[in-house]
Amino acid sequence: MPEPAPEEQPTEQSPVDRLRAALLRPSRKQLVAAALLALLGFGAVTQVRTAGVEDDYTGLREQELIDLLDGLAGTRQRTETEIDRLEKVADGLRDDSSKRQTAIDQADAEVDDLNILAGLVPVTGPGLRVTIEEEDGRVRLGSLLDTIQELRTVGAEAIAVNGRVRVVAQTSFAEVDGGFSIDGERVEAPYVIEAIGEPSVLAGAINFYTGPRKQLEDDGATVEIEERSTVDIEAVVRRDEPSYAVPDQGQ
Repeated sequence: MPEPAPEEQPTEQSPVDRLRAALLRPSRKQLVAAALLALLGFGAVTQVRTAGVEDDYTGLREQELIDLLDGLAGTRQRTETEIDRLEKVADGLRDDSSKRQTAIDQADAEVDDLNILAGLVPVTGPGLRVTIEEEDGRVRLGSLLDTIQELRTVGAEAIAVNGRVRVVAQTSFAEVDGGFSIDGERVEAPYVIEAIGEPSVLAGAINFYTGPRKQLEDDGATVEIEERSTVDIEAVVRRDEPSYAVPDQGQ
């Protein structure tokens, strides 16, 4: 009978082989130990960092802490002072902007007023319409001028005759056959004078005793006066561009 084969004896592993086997196939105890070591290391680092922050102040002496607080107070005061300065600058800029806008608005209003007084723009507003019919005679130039002058005196802001001629301070009047020449424009009866202003005041300027209405009626004319809530004056003065005069650059 053949002899049985001898049993193989387990070979003894070297320390390096055992370490490699432990790293490749860690046991449950090794995993738990590794986790505990990681937590312990994190706690140690956190404690060191916290202690480092606390040491920034806890290690200071009382006078050093006072100096530190004084420095912080000074920095705060300087910051507040700078904020106040910047707020004053901003307020000044707002005030300057407001002043400039107010000046612009005022200039625009003055330009509008001057354009109205100069008869350069159409206007609308409450006022009066006076219709003069020649019945038994001819209206005299003096009576027409007195009518317009009385309306100006009580504050008429715009006046037009027959819807075609705007009457301003420089308007010229002349008597011609069959009517009048106003700034070179021929107008004939009936004469319609429209004026913008306070209607009752304008009417009073025409109707007072020995006033324009009485003069016109003495000329043989009939006079009809209408106080109106709205009077539209479309006629404007033709503006001639100056040929010689120019603004003074120094003004």
